[in-house]
Amino acid sequence: MGACTSKSSKRRIAQSAEIDLSPTEDHRCPEREYKVLLLGGGESGKSTLVKRMKIVHQGGITRDELLEYRRIIYQNIVELAQSVAIYMRKTGVECKELSNQLFMEKILSYNSRLFDGFGTNVYFPPDMTKAISHFVMDSVVSKVVEDHMNGSSTLDSPMYFLNNIIRIGAPGYVPTEADVLRARSKNEGITETRFSRGHLSISVIAVNNQRSKHEKWLHLFESVTSVIFCAGLSDYDRVVFKGPGKSQTMMQESLRLFEFVVNSRWFIRTKVILYLTKFDLFKAKIGEVPLAKYFEEYTGGADVNKATKHILWKFMQCNRTRLSIPSHFTQIQDTIDVRPMFAAVSEWILGNALANSGHM
Repeated sequence: MGACTSKSSKRRIAQSAEIDLSPTEDHRCPEREYKVLLLGGGESGKSTLVKRMKIVHQGGITRDELLEYRRIIYQNIVELAQSVAIYMRKTGVECKELSNQLFMEKILSYNSRLFDGFGTNVYFPPDMTKAISHFVMDSVVSKVVEDHMNGSSTLDSPMYFLNNIIRIGAPGYVPTEADVLRARSKNEGITETRFSRGHLSISVIAVNNQRSKHEKWLHLFESVTSVIFCAGLSDYDRVVFKGPGKSQTMMQESLRLFEFVVNSRWFIRTKVILYLTKFDLFKAKIGEVPLAKYFEEYTGGADVNKATKHILWKFMQCNRTRLSIPSHFTQIQDTIDVRPMFAAVSEWILGNALANSGHM
């Protein structure tokens, strides 16, 4: 795919990603939209990355958008409390207080799908607020969450929601941006989010929950200018079940997908950017769950810097085509800077312009 460019485009692009391709310099260059493909394994932080970009670079999340997350957050809390209760029942663990054991049974009997169909008018039942708040305050329950649920829950911060149940369950609750960042919805298919910087417009296309064979559909995106690949640092011990007797960790799944992407013939002229997400959760976990248990060659113990470098090395080892791949470590509180994304797009524009002019 060709791209028009002005003489000023030949200036070096890497200057803080401040792109200077103004259409006033060459009126033959119309404003156009470039596409960035967002890939990664399940629960790798793709949706959080996009939400963070919107908060920082689109003036935040609107009140209407916040209210749309209310139902999702309600479902997250109920399903999380139920997963704790199911684990306790299976392992024979009982609450310290008998009354909390009764609240646990009430939680198990609730159908979280009852929140569906109410739109933004959905509310959290007061009796469920009471049941969950008492249940999670039980010392046995809080220990179960800390010791066993952080690695298996679909939520990155289980105690965050459980500790905020009174606020979230109150009448008139409006989710905060912090709530939205931690909420998890079951995204399916493809979503698209647009960002602008100067005269450049970028469409971020996120491919969600596509664990089928990527070679069957990845070629459909061969015209994208850049690929952002997300992988969760803290997911090195989280297991993905593939079928009877078959399983692998989310990190292994991410490495397999990343290897396919960076060596794919469809992305030979595409800039790939690696985001290793959930750095805060990784720092909290590395001292409790040895990385060497999952990567036998690792010898750095609980040293966070050595552990992150080793994981980054594992990803770079996948890069047989020796692409130049910038990498970034992020956590949920971070301000996600879109400059690397725009820099990658501008580099793609320049590369194509030089190729088309015979200078490459």
